[in-house]
Amino acid sequence: MRIGELAATVGVTTRAVRHYHQQGLLPEPERLSNGYRDYSLRHAVTLARIRRLAELGLGLAEIKDVLAEDAGKDLVEVLGELDEDLARQEAAIRERRSRLRALLAAGPLPAEGPVSPELAILFSELTPLSDSPMATKDREVLALIETAASPAERERLMAALHAVARSPEGVARANEVYGLLDALADAPLDDPRIDRAASRLADFTPPELLPDARDFAPAQAEAVRRALRILVQRQRQP
Repeated sequence: MRIGELAATVGVTTRAVRHYHQQGLLPEPERLSNGYRDYSLRHAVTLARIRRLAELGLGLAEIKDVLAEDAGKDLVEVLGELDEDLARQEAAIRERRSRLRALLAAGPLPAEGPVSPELAILFSELTPLSDSPMATKDREVLALIETAASPAERERLMAALHAVARSPEGVARANEVYGLLDALADAPLDDPRIDRAASRLADFTPPELLPDARDFAPAQAEAVRRALRILVQRQRQP
């Protein structure tokens, strides 16, 4: 086959084929009497292997090492390994599409962007809290935590938050705490409202749900720190 046919078969450009020749990754075939290169099935398999390895993030030097290991293998064995690679890629694509369908089925995406269906449902349940700047910050943090947390941690977090979201009393108390913290956005560190915000936050929030205060305004961060101290003292009491 000609170089254009080879490139089209594998899904690369003729420029890429020539580049792989120059880098010593793809052997150059013999030329026909008319001067054209005549590529074989082996060339197509090697080129497909190069493309797949590049998609996996390997550099050209690493690809060259892998191809050197393949050099002594039977063509059927190489084709089998390539088929296994493609099967894994197909499985990963199916998994991503499944997650995408679940996100679309959950309804409009929240302002925080694509999240899991579970978190999207939780955010919809927390809609009454969406006007609070502190609630908005919490939602952003939750979207980040969901990405980094282990499945067990995520399950515990979702259970605690659903318990709040599905209780009218829980929503009312959350609104109260958010309101107290919002009011401290520009407050000084000696503001007497800090103690009340800390007390209500400690009464309402389990320790694992206390927010990270590093990105808060000074008075808000102080309220969170005092709430944490209150919770620690309560745990030490017999």
